Amino acid sequence: MQLTVENVSFRYTEKSPWILKDVSLEIKEGERVGIVGPSGYGKSTLARIIAGYEKPSSGRVLLDGESLPEKGFCPVQMVYQHPEMAVNPRWKMEKTLNECWHPDEALLTRMGIEKSWLTRWPSELSGGELQRFCIARVLSPETKLLVCDEITTMLDVITQAQIWQLLLEVSRKNNLGMLVITHNMTLAGQICTRVIELPEINRL
Repeated sequence: MQLTVENVSFRYTEKSPWILKDVSLEIKEGERVGIVGPSGYGKSTLARIIAGYEKPSSGRVLLDGESLPEKGFCPVQMVYQHPEMAVNPRWKMEKTLNECWHPDEALLTRMGIEKSWLTRWPSELSGGELQRFCIARVLSPETKLLVCDEITTMLDVITQAQIWQLLLEVSRKNNLGMLVITHNMTLAGQICTRVIELPEINRL
């Protein structure tokens, strides 16, 4: 698997300023690439474009030379900074999990998800508990690349460490590629096999 970002630029209208300009990068199978930069440099916009949630103004994103599928399951999956954005507040957690696929008990155990949580509403879970669900629901065997957009910023230090350790284990076991969007250079250096500073590739 290789994901390729080719000369991606983005702005909301023809008269608005560029948020991204001529960004190019590659992520190979099993590689964990960090993109680091301060707020306002377009990191989250780039994450949404790579995951297929936003269309670039120009340029393209390819997976093994092909455009990302517009329908059906996409092998590029995204985990958001705010997990409540990714779940339906009217669904209990078991339905939320099974919407994407049916994780086995071993994976749920590895993710630290207790059986009793499956019958709860999203509002009954802490931020760390809800983020564990959001990660488990995108770890289908068909997932090839995980886009992680500041996914532990809002969590306490202990929960942050637990979640990143779990993701590292899954990445190594499944040869899963990861794109880690963060403003924390220390974290990127610990998690990633390669780190890119966004201002270096975002030539505004």
